[in-house]
Amino acid sequence: MFLNILIRNPGFFFAYIAIIIVSITVHELAHGFAAIYEGDDTPRVTGHITLNPVIHMGWHSIIFLCIAGMAWGQMPVNPSKFRSKYGDVIVSAAGPLSNLALAFLFVLFIKLSLTPFASFFFNEDFLYMAARINVTLFLFNLLPLPPLDGYSVFKEFFPELRQLEYNQMGLFILMVLFLIPGFSQFLGTIADYIISAMI
Repeated sequence: MFLNILIRNPGFFFAYIAIIIVSITVHELAHGFAAIYEGDDTPRVTGHITLNPVIHMGWHSIIFLCIAGMAWGQMPVNPSKFRSKYGDVIVSAAGPLSNLALAFLFVLFIKLSLTPFASFFFNEDFLYMAARINVTLFLFNLLPLPPLDGYSVFKEFFPELRQLEYNQMGLFILMVLFLIPGFSQFLGTIADYIISAMI
């Protein structure tokens, strides 16, 4: 269980928790700002345009993160208010793209940490972990399975995917992926390759 890491390596545990919370908060805010741009004021009306992670994740998600190492967030939006035809695609894609942008930012800090003066202020291991987590979140959220963002993006271009919305198949496939040994490591390997290309 992920919680055991708290005893074995508390530094990693708290760094991981902090990175996930910040990354999910930014992810959900990106959805919210994109929705407002598309003409939907639901995120603002419901009080979700905030840096408070509890609003975006809820205590149940944060507790589950500490126990199992996984978490989720939500941003209330009303697609019927989107002004453009591809508003749902724009709003859905904003979340994963924000994680990719965070990864680029952390890679930039990694590059800065390689300089003699800046190395005093930056921890390269922490920055690499933050970049890796955000690239992994980007890749994972783009899977075309409900309730992930990738489903909302790709169903607009591949209408046959819409049938996943009306049954439990998408959720079942998602659960199977979590149970496949090495799936998360596979995403991590791809993330390592992307980060190495950035650096």
